[in-house]
Amino acid sequence: MPASVDTTGFPADFVWGVSTSAYQVEGAVTEDGRGASIWDTRCKTKGGIGDGSNADVACDHYHRWPEDIALMQGIGVDAYRFSIAWPRLLPRGRGAVNEAGLAFYDRLIDSLLEKGIEPWVCLYHWDLPQALHDRGGWTSRDGAGWFADYTALCAKRYGDRVKRWITFNEFSVFTLFGYAIPWAAPGITDRAAHLKAIHHVNLAHGAGVDVLRSLVPGASIGAIHNRQKIIPEHGRAENVEPAALLDEHWNKAFPDPQLLGHYPPRLAEAIEPYVQPGDMARICRPIDWFGLNHYGPIFAKAEPDSTWGYWWGDAPPDAPDYGVGWAIFPDAFREELLDIQHTYRLPIVVTENGCGGSDVVDAEGRVNDPHRIAYFKIYQEAMRAAMREGADVRGYFVWSLLDNFEWGTGYGSRFGIVHVDFQTLKRTPKASARWYADLIKAARAAGSQP
Repeated sequence: MPASVDTTGFPADFVWGVSTSAYQVEGAVTEDGRGASIWDTRCKTKGGIGDGSNADVACDHYHRWPEDIALMQGIGVDAYRFSIAWPRLLPRGRGAVNEAGLAFYDRLIDSLLEKGIEPWVCLYHWDLPQALHDRGGWTSRDGAGWFADYTALCAKRYGDRVKRWITFNEFSVFTLFGYAIPWAAPGITDRAAHLKAIHHVNLAHGAGVDVLRSLVPGASIGAIHNRQKIIPEHGRAENVEPAALLDEHWNKAFPDPQLLGHYPPRLAEAIEPYVQPGDMARICRPIDWFGLNHYGPIFAKAEPDSTWGYWWGDAPPDAPDYGVGWAIFPDAFREELLDIQHTYRLPIVVTENGCGGSDVVDAEGRVNDPHRIAYFKIYQEAMRAAMREGADVRGYFVWSLLDNFEWGTGYGSRFGIVHVDFQTLKRTPKASARWYADLIKAARAAGSQP
């Protein structure tokens, strides 16, 4: 294990894991009764995916999950964070239940437990059933009830075996990019739609927490937020207010109402017409841990023609890359962990961290990805620094186990620690998978020392 990473001092129950999401890895989009999702529609829309691809097969995890669990065993992870495909269980989003879909996750969960890997189940990772979108989707207040019913189905079926539950993954990404910036499904650009989606998803989260508490004894419940420091591009005055508004939409629109009981000030004024008496109490429900997805800070700039007047800017040209190949800001990760601890007072689980690349299999059948190993080293050290300064971090999950379908960009960038040949679907662990396995072993060994 490289000496540059501190592997001492991790709690005995610290969780090392890997993450995926249903739509990005499963494939089998028309098999065994699965209904269509908004991302299936997006893939069929001209220009919807950057490389013109789709997730019809993706990594074929739906059929190859035993092999993928064996890969997790080889790495030595404690946990697998995955999502359930809502349209696989409820093809129309509500009503008739698809037993074949339920049985798939039974097999996956049972096998994980048999292999000593704990399932961490995320209920929603962006794949809203198309039938519900046709009824208004997240712009409809009914969405909270639809989600509560879906959560109840999952809790009753899997709650005897699954104790780690996540309501939503990256609330702000799918609401902002789906309803204000046309980078994701369903591809709407409308301020009112965006505000409604924010509030109704918050209501759905609260309803989901209550359902899980009532139906799963001993449940450990969290929600996953993507949080990155928002910095005005080039420090220019005209970018300050756009950055402040983006900060509220990106970093605070969901954890603040869910954990503090109120929206941040700019958003609160805009969203007030959609808030009914009692809503904030329905949203602010006690959870057990804060899930953080983090990659790096966002540089924001003014863009008057955009929905909200902000846009993504560029990092400073002199920003350090630490040999990774692009700007890296480990202090932003450390600061984010400390800010979350101070603001929300919950244990933290890093549920995604990683980087993309154009990894290839060499002539000897190996995949060397030194840039990813460098990134992991840097961010692990930043996490350890935050923990030494008081951040209560309880787990770390790599994004991702597999190269997969990366939403609107298709298959252009590979985030996995396992390479997937998207023609043959052959899996090849990368050098970063071996590095991660060594890190886990070293941390456990250090933790066992008297």
